This record gives sequence, C-alpha cells and structure tokens, in this order.
Amino acid sequence: MKITDIKFEKVKIKLKKPFVVALGTIEYCETVIVKVTTDEGYYGFGESAPFSPVTGETLDTVLLTLSNFKNLLIGENPLNIERIHHIMDRFIIGNTAAKAGIDIALYDIKGKVMNQPLYRVLGGFDNKVQTDMTIGIGTPEEMAQDAKDKVEKGFRILKIKVGINHQNDMEAIKKIRETVGNNIRIRMDANQGWNVNDAIRMSRFFEKYGVEAIEQSLPYWDVDGAAFIRKNTNVKVMLDESIHNSKDALKAVKLQAADILNIKLMKSSGLYMAEKINAIGEAAGINCMLGCMLETRIAITAAASLVAAKRNITEADLDSFMYCEESELIKGGFSLKGDIIELLEKPGLGIEVSM
Repeated sequence: MKITDIKFEKVKIKLKKPFVVALGTIEYCETVIVKVTTDEGYYGFGESAPFSPVTGETLDTVLLTLSNFKNLLIGENPLNIERIHHIMDRFIIGNTAAKAGIDIALYDIKGKVMNQPLYRVLGGFDNKVQTDMTIGIGTPEEMAQDAKDKVEKGFRILKIKVGINHQNDMEAIKKIRETVGNNIRIRMDANQGWNVNDAIRMSRFFEKYGVEAIEQSLPYWDVDGAAFIRKNTNVKVMLDESIHNSKDALKAVKLQAADILNIKLMKSSGLYMAEKINAIGEAAGINCMLGCMLETRIAITAAASLVAAKRNITEADLDSFMYCEESELIKGGFSLKGDIIELLEKPGLGIEVSM
C-alpha cells in the first residue's frame, strides 16, 4: 500500500461566544483538515489545529509544512507510522500540529485496514470517555452562571480558567463552588499566568474550595518551579505546556514535578508520541489526561480514542467542539450523552468530511 495523495484545507468555524484564557481571547476555531489517500482505496482524515503561543505555528506555517510533507510522503506505506514520523522529524523540527494532521490520518487508515474502531486499535480498554467542561475567564458572576449552566447539562467535572487577575480568580472559585455545590469536581488552569509565589499562595487558597488540581501555573520552561510548588502545596500539579514529547515527560518524572501529565495531540505530533508520553507516565505511577486545542470532531475523536484505549489516561478535557457553531462539514466519530463521549463502532475514526 502506498500514499498517492495528501490534501489539506483551511477551515474557520465561529465560536458560540468569545473564549477568554490567560493567553488571550479566541473567537474562531481555525484549523486545517487533512486527507491522506492510498492506492488501495483507503483514505484517512486528520487535523492540524495550531495555537501559536503553544505550538509556535500559524495556519500559514501549517499549510506550508503540509505542502512539504506531501512531497516527502507520497509513495510511502501509510502503515509505516514510525518511519513517516522519522521522515517528518528529519525534515523539520517542531511543527507539531502539522505533524499531528498527518499522524491522525495514518491511524484512521490503520483502523480501516484492520476494520476496527481506533480505540480498539490503540488498546481497547473502553469505548466511553467522561470529559470535563471548561469555564472561560469572565466576571465571577458570569463564571458562576456558566458553571451552573454546564452542571445542569450533565457535566460533573469543571475546568476553570484563571491566571489574569488574582482577586477575580479567588472570587470566581468561591462563587462557583457556592453555586454548583460540593459534589462537582473542579480543577483550575492558569495557562502559565503565575510565578512560583503566586502559585503557592493561590493553591493554598483554592484548596479550601476542594480544587483537585491546578494546571500549568508557571511558564512552560520552569519545570523546576513546578517541582518546588508540588513539594510545598497539597493541590495536585498538572503540567500541560511543559509536556510536548516523551523527553519532556521524562524530565518531569525525574524532577518529581507533576501529579498529572496533560497530553495534547497538537503538542505531541499526534498519537504516536502521545502513546510514548503515557507509557512514561504509567511507568512512573503518574496518570495522564488528554486535552485539546480548539479542535473539530476529527482530532477530538482521535484523542478520545486514546483515552478510551489506555487505562492510565484517567482524565479528559475534550470539550472544544462544543464551543463551535454547528457545522455540516464533519460528521461522525462519537455521540455525546451528558458528559460521556461514546465512540462509534466504525473502522478508524468513523468520521466523514465533505472536502
């Protein structure tokens, strides 16, 4: 089997409302859909969703990189996934979202060749995933109302964005906990918005409100600082922007800097490296979470398939598709019942795209 064509198309989907985090305000889901075709009639869909503050890519750089990958990969066997990653890595460093688009499409093809859903190809532990729901930054009253609305829709885990204003953050968690009660799990995400002193002070405050974990308090490069916070606070430390690949995961393990590793396919170049990160976490006794950028059903299905497949991936933050306006462009992959993503029993991703 050989790759005969690679197509890619830019997609822009308006969000239902602007989404505010410590790194900025987002109004659109802007992503690139990838289609890899073979000489035996199999094809696979992938997605490249860059977020420049994290992956260092833009839509334009993704399109350029994919154009180069097309020239390099036509003629390769799509099932030789490790070889294809080697070719991409040898050609260009980083550019992880572009690589993820190719990677996801290859795994979609692999599932279709095996005539099995991707979650089973990857391990098959389960076919259901519980996702949290993210509350963007606003006034404490707005955030509490948003949290109430999400809980009423069946979500039992909330991730609260913080990191811009300490006083607002403290008032927000207080109002949210008062509004949703004590049976809802809450974790926070500072998106690199704090320094070590801030993080320790805020962690001790949030502990009073039953916050179970704080994600990426510090700049991505300060893994030593994360280790210090972990030694001096009781709330779990989750690393996100600090973890792009297996080497990052190994560093975090050696420094004892994390209780949870947040894997994202757009950071890890796709499923191939994501599996390696999880394996390192599992060997060290550290659970993993699968998160997302602003992604469509394509990348969300791929990520959910990995969560379902692996026993050590105990958490999921795969809610971004719910923030987008409805689109007829992409269908399938999974159904959503309350906060449970149930993967379809179809080969590969089980996705169809009009492109």
